[in-house]
Amino acid sequence: MKFVDEYREPQKAEILLIEIEKISKTLNKHVKIMEVCGGHTHSIFKYGIEEVLPNNIELIHGPGCPVCVMPRGKLDDAISIAKHNNVILTTFGDTMRVPGSKLSLLQAKAEGADIRMVYSPLDSLKIAKENPDKEIVFFGIGFETTAPSTAFTILQAAAENINNFSMFCNHVLVIPALKALLDNPDLQLDGFIGPGHVSMVIGCKPYEFISQQYHKPIVISGFEPIDILQSIWMLLKQLTENRCQVESQYTRIVTHEGNQNALKAINEVFEVRDNFEWRGLGNIPNSGLQISDQYAQFDAELKFSTPNNQVADNKACQCGEILKGVLKPWQCKVFGTACTPENPIGTCMVSSEGACAAYYKYGRFAKAFSQLKVDENKVIA
Repeated sequence: MKFVDEYREPQKAEILLIEIEKISKTLNKHVKIMEVCGGHTHSIFKYGIEEVLPNNIELIHGPGCPVCVMPRGKLDDAISIAKHNNVILTTFGDTMRVPGSKLSLLQAKAEGADIRMVYSPLDSLKIAKENPDKEIVFFGIGFETTAPSTAFTILQAAAENINNFSMFCNHVLVIPALKALLDNPDLQLDGFIGPGHVSMVIGCKPYEFISQQYHKPIVISGFEPIDILQSIWMLLKQLTENRCQVESQYTRIVTHEGNQNALKAINEVFEVRDNFEWRGLGNIPNSGLQISDQYAQFDAELKFSTPNNQVADNKACQCGEILKGVLKPWQCKVFGTACTPENPIGTCMVSSEGACAAYYKYGRFAKAFSQLKVDENKVIA
């Protein structure tokens, strides 16, 4: 299959690993690379990439999981909307199991709220057409990847004059989050594996501040094992050559300027919020989207009253530190014991892009493997 099989060839992976090993020895330092996107985290564990890298190359898992960064208060707000009379709340499947302060959306549904899983916001629009006597609310989340689909849905609703449809907008922006991470003195990074899906929309240009202001290299990557290995090699090559540039390994999808039609829809329908709360990262200025005044009739925040409270995370959960890259999932005290995919305490264990879910599904023995490598090095020394 084009663009799949050729990016999973063992021979290509072996050549890249040999080259990565060579460069890592010339660097003579511990290198920390953050993969921003949760999709990359899952690929890294699915294909065992972290286990075959040289010991001085460490991959740090970033905040690029839209479900994981959603604060508990926003889930409470969504549930409060769902409990209004004649409301049908729709959202993506991952969001259904994220715990709020008391309930998840799935638990609220079990208690009688009409909450439905959809695959696209257009499905919500279809439900609105089929239920003219109900108010249909789409709980919109995600980075710039999913923002265009919700923007186009609102444009479609406006064109068809569907007045019983609205959106609870919780879209977030990747660039302010990266800036917040770079400003964090606790997190010393040497480079970034840039998010492929987000970059498909926004392009390469918005990342230039990383190289120009913070002097860090970034390589936008695809999601297959060869993609990720090649991106790591490209980053290491920049480090050895003392370069700091924005490069794209994912050239088959990502362009420098991005998807102009998608960006136009986003800019027409949304405007940037002054502040948005991120789980683990706190309030980040200009990091979220809200529906613009032009399309205010589709804004669920204006149609319905919500608690709008800031809710602290469960004290046992360390999702915040994991999202910031300060801790690895297995360092959380409840990982794999009290917190599992079947009984999640935090969002990182819920989402299909969450770092904890990736560790649990693919990397449960990674800690033991890493410790074995450390012990072997001590014996050799």
